[in-house]
Amino acid sequence: MRIPAHSVCTAIRDDIVAGVYERGGRLTEELLARRYGVSRVPVREALRTLEAEGFVVTRRHAGACVAEPTEQEAADLLEMRMLLEPLGASRAAQRRTEAHLKVLRGLVRLGQERARRGNSEDLRSLGGWFHETLAQASGSPALIAMLTQLRHKIAWMYAVEAPVSPVESWTEHGAIVDAVARGDGERARAITALHTERATGAHRLRFSVSGDRADRVRTSQHAVNMTGLRH
Repeated sequence: MRIPAHSVCTAIRDDIVAGVYERGGRLTEELLARRYGVSRVPVREALRTLEAEGFVVTRRHAGACVAEPTEQEAADLLEMRMLLEPLGASRAAQRRTEAHLKVLRGLVRLGQERARRGNSEDLRSLGGWFHETLAQASGSPALIAMLTQLRHKIAWMYAVEAPVSPVESWTEHGAIVDAVARGDGERARAITALHTERATGAHRLRFSVSGDRADRVRTSQHAVNMTGLRH
């Protein structure tokens, strides 16, 4: 049975994000085909897709290699997410389905419960599912694809510290869902913007930076006052 190229692409991408392949390391079709148990054809197609996404580069005399993003490129990803996630929340307030709301509310309940217990590993997974579902609720395939790619790249380039106050973080998740459920796009956008800005401050580059440049890449974490947003 022929393994589809998109499945091979997902497997290679996941391994790049997980650090299985080092930044700048070669990705030979023969070794990849052997690793994933496929022919070289879907591997070749997958590498083309990953190159278009920015995970892979083709170098003269070396062939396909894992990309080596610069510090500026990494910083740009966080800025893009700060712009696009609030847009997705605003769209979700207008286009969400009852199924989306059911999943989002369930995730918030679980997140708040785990936050009270202090289970950070569960919270990381739940947070990812929450934002993925929120993006799906936007009803915009292009926006969903962009946010998905951003999440993959950010996970590859950054380590994320646990929030200082996970209970407060999940209170913000709940406020986003409340706004989406009411169809209040502006409020959903505003709360998501504040929530994303706070979360950005917990990201630390996985590769080394130096001096003042490190301070500029690491976006400052700002306190979010939810009092004015609750009405």
